[in-house]
Amino acid sequence: MGRTRKGREVSGWLIVDKPAGLTSTAVVNKVKWAFQAQKVGHAGTLDPAATGVLAVALGEATKTVPYITDALKCYRFLVRFGASTTTDDAEGTVIATSDSRPTDAQIEAALGAFRGEILQTPPQFSAVKIDGERAYDLAREGEVFEIAARPLWVESLTLLARPDADHVELEMVCGKGGYVRAIARDLGAALGCLGHVAWLRRAWSGPFDAADGVSMEQIEALARTPEIDALLRPLEEGLSDLPELPATPEGAARLRNGNPGMVIASSVDYGDEAWASYQGRAVAVGVYKSGELHPSRVLPQWQGSGPASAAGQRRAASPLLRHACENTLDGNNTAGRHDHPPPSEGRCGQHRRLFALRAVSLPADADLGQRRAEGAVRDAQSVHRDRIPE
Repeated sequence: MGRTRKGREVSGWLIVDKPAGLTSTAVVNKVKWAFQAQKVGHAGTLDPAATGVLAVALGEATKTVPYITDALKCYRFLVRFGASTTTDDAEGTVIATSDSRPTDAQIEAALGAFRGEILQTPPQFSAVKIDGERAYDLAREGEVFEIAARPLWVESLTLLARPDADHVELEMVCGKGGYVRAIARDLGAALGCLGHVAWLRRAWSGPFDAADGVSMEQIEALARTPEIDALLRPLEEGLSDLPELPATPEGAARLRNGNPGMVIASSVDYGDEAWASYQGRAVAVGVYKSGELHPSRVLPQWQGSGPASAAGQRRAASPLLRHACENTLDGNNTAGRHDHPPPSEGRCGQHRRLFALRAVSLPADADLGQRRAEGAVRDAQSVHRDRIPE
């Protein structure tokens, strides 16, 4: 028997405006405690000294984390010229200095080399693994090691302001895996004046903006109360970079069981990645092929709570269950008909009984009227995921 997870089945995105001084892990742990959530993750680490968007996923939203991790992100940061540090930011020890200072024109000219597809070497103090060890652990122990350069897509790198000769404020939009500290370090080296990050803020990450983020104080104030769920954003927001394909009722039922399901597509091509929705809720993510979505991730949202209440989620599911209950389970067209309870009571007694039988089998779709079972119930072949396994 599997071990039962502790906590609530709550799903959605919490966009935290992370303050300086906290690690990303500390924020995630605080969120998990405050929501009493079973499962929590985040989409992209921020350094302890950094502020801004930390997108925290709860429950089923953790399945959409890769789509936020892979999305473009915007950073605003201040570079301090004239010194390099062990950590490439203001937290480290100064290891070299320079009296040289670049002009605005020189900075503008140098930025071009950091746009587009570049190769970037992560800082020594980073989470990159070296022979199974984190680079920052090795660096703290005084180990000497090299980190291989890796590709990074930089969509834009813009000079925002020049407060004084020692500083320049920049904005960078980049893809997954970018280190702003490495940009400051390498820009200082290219200008011959050295440099490091004085401060850093993630302005947005994919669809999530720092202006919409919640503070740690707000989380603390509402911790472990019913009101805290109002801070959550729908799971679907994490899929905004993918096309949405409405599913038919039968298609939604098949997708929830992990099978290809029929969708209504207008602007996607064969082989495109997309997500299917039904009654406004995400059902699955997958690949579109010939009128169907072939799921790679199923999102069973009616378990637990989130931006839509548990009752609301059951209401969304209830038409399929009600239609199933009102159709026959055998060839008489009447024997399987029975009353369905209110949506708040979950699955009806008939379905609970059927899904608990080891020998039972139902059609591949939750719409039981689509294909009638032939012969006795015990002779059919079950394909439902939530039946008791053999």
